[in-house]
Amino acid sequence: MTSTGHHKAPKRRNGHTNRRRPPRQSPRRALRRDVPATVGVLVDERDFTAMRCYRSFTFSDHPGYLHQVEALLRALSRQGGHTSVALFDPEDFAHYCTEIGLDPDSSASRSRYTAEIAAAGPTVAYTGQPIDHLVPLLVSRSVRQATWDYASSLLNDLGTCADCGEDIGRAAFDRASELLLRLIECAGPGAHHLVCSVPVNGEQLLAALDAVNGSGSTATLDSSEGAEFVAVLAAGLALEGPGGVVLRTCTDDAPDQLRGWRLQNGRMLPLTEGEVFTAYCTDADTGEPIGPDPGAEYRAGFDLGDPPRPSPHA
Repeated sequence: MTSTGHHKAPKRRNGHTNRRRPPRQSPRRALRRDVPATVGVLVDERDFTAMRCYRSFTFSDHPGYLHQVEALLRALSRQGGHTSVALFDPEDFAHYCTEIGLDPDSSASRSRYTAEIAAAGPTVAYTGQPIDHLVPLLVSRSVRQATWDYASSLLNDLGTCADCGEDIGRAAFDRASELLLRLIECAGPGAHHLVCSVPVNGEQLLAALDAVNGSGSTATLDSSEGAEFVAVLAAGLALEGPGGVVLRTCTDDAPDQLRGWRLQNGRMLPLTEGEVFTAYCTDADTGEPIGPDPGAEYRAGFDLGDPPRPSPHA
């Protein structure tokens, strides 16, 4: 029907204008709005290819699959409920199906697996983000969770000291917490970005932390990032192996300041200005020199008051 430009006045009944009532929502639809949804996502081409061995998985290319995932997320969002996204791991999915006796070539099995990993693992709430923003966030959160799990497992496996009965992992965690608080306090006002790197069993444990230290106020930081950072630092201290911590401090109207510390024999020792420059200006993979950061100053790490210990638990 097309408009003619003339509008009839609404009919009145008993002196009142008739108004269209909103359609009644069925109880089932109202209940559906309260049910959360979880979507498992294959984040890269390798995982997508692994799932193509199942006949019930009918997608033919990864970009097209991600496009359909994004359309599904938008549709779920329009229904008004909460939607979260979880990382779908084909290898873990196959193991899961074998362990509990499910057919992996089944949508029902994929749905059940997705629900269980979302209940136990990291997820990202969908709030309308484009898929190319959502996927890196999900990968980052999953890597952080895996780092926390591995570092925590290392600390738990250390057991107790045979001489004093102290829980070695707990003691290292408490000490790492003290060192982190001391480091942020000594760094002074500004926005601080810290990275801790510890090689363990051929793997590189990495944790990053952002903290803001206002003048005369307590530093603010993300509690989950802080716990992960402390766990990785504690693993380096407890294992008494190599490792390092770097700090970038950003303040208004001043160049960024770069500092560093080495982990050695269970201690956190400051690097000299020259060592900091060398560490930042050397490619970690090739060992080749790289150019200095033109917007930064290289400074010696400050002493955190971490004295040598006659024994790990004296």
